[in-house]
Amino acid sequence: MTAPLRELRELRVAVAGLGTIAQTIHLPLLERLDGRFRLTAVADVSPTLLRRVGERYGVPEAARFTDVDKMLAAEGFDAVLLLTPGSHVPAAATALRAGHAVLSEKPLGYTRDELSALAAEPAADRLMVGYMKQYDPAAQRLRRLLDTLGGPAAVHHVDVTVLHPSTPSQLAFGDVRPAGDVPDAALAASAAERERLTRTALGDDVPDEVRTLYDITLGSICHELSLIRLFADPPAGVDHAALWPAPAGAERGSAPSVELSGPLARVGRYAIRWLYLPGYPAYRETVTVHHATGSLELVFPSPYLLNVPTVLTERTSTGDDPHGGGNGDERTSVYRSTMGGFEAELLAFHALVTHGTPPLSGVADGVADVVTAQQAARRLAERLGTPLEGEAAHA
Repeated sequence: MTAPLRELRELRVAVAGLGTIAQTIHLPLLERLDGRFRLTAVADVSPTLLRRVGERYGVPEAARFTDVDKMLAAEGFDAVLLLTPGSHVPAAATALRAGHAVLSEKPLGYTRDELSALAAEPAADRLMVGYMKQYDPAAQRLRRLLDTLGGPAAVHHVDVTVLHPSTPSQLAFGDVRPAGDVPDAALAASAAERERLTRTALGDDVPDEVRTLYDITLGSICHELSLIRLFADPPAGVDHAALWPAPAGAERGSAPSVELSGPLARVGRYAIRWLYLPGYPAYRETVTVHHATGSLELVFPSPYLLNVPTVLTERTSTGDDPHGGGNGDERTSVYRSTMGGFEAELLAFHALVTHGTPPLSGVADGVADVVTAQQAARRLAERLGTPLEGEAAHA
């Protein structure tokens, strides 16, 4: 690993991408963690958003950029948060070569080819992928409890259910400013690059359902995959992939729901149900790890709510027989985290930069997500009678 900046307690941070996740999460947390972080540069393709955010957080005009590459070529910061849409690989590689540590939002990339090139960068170990749920204190407590039971080998099944209401309903509490003046040329270039990467990953003439599944897996379900890797052996494949339309009455163009399942690498299985329910009252994600003598259950609130705790419930038998006899009595313990995953993630990023503490997820985990997403896409395409080309043909 590149030498950490041990003499720095306060990191100077540049933020690329000032959309929803920046406005609701990262920028407020950087301000809250004043003393550890100082925002010194921002970039966004929307001039209006750039001005509003720059003024709100006191970033000088000279440190506001409408081009991410120009920001990365400037000086005055030690670390970069990449919160832009699309693949983060090009900007991450540029930032690493310039000597900056990188926290990249998901997805890190869309193809194995681009991620392999990023992994070959000499400073790739200074990159963290933004899987904040891994850092949630409740998730870390679950991991420690599993360690007392034998670790990943003790996991019999990981069951995940995400109840996902519409994004606008989740953001009704905040003053999120949309980017209304993004240049058409920037939108066209982004769309063209995304299409190129999708074709590399899945080939040509891909059914819309398969494209959608790929996007949902890399854009959202990757969080659930990161938790499975944290608690258990990683997924060894996808033997079931399904996608079906949003419920009756949902707005035209609403996201579908997704179901994935398969074996874990060594023992046990996993199942993920990602249900898009636009009128559901509140986001809720339940992750349950079943083992021989009980279950460990996490319930995550909406990721946009900074101060709502994640709840961990431990259920075990009070019996003395470790092989399932028990005595019919159940013991339940409940733990509520006092810090959110995003805040814990930023503190871990600070530790990466200043002390060289390895992140829980790096480039290899971005690769793992792409592989699983391609396996899911291939499985769905086979059910539809349309074999895939591209990287997915060999996933």
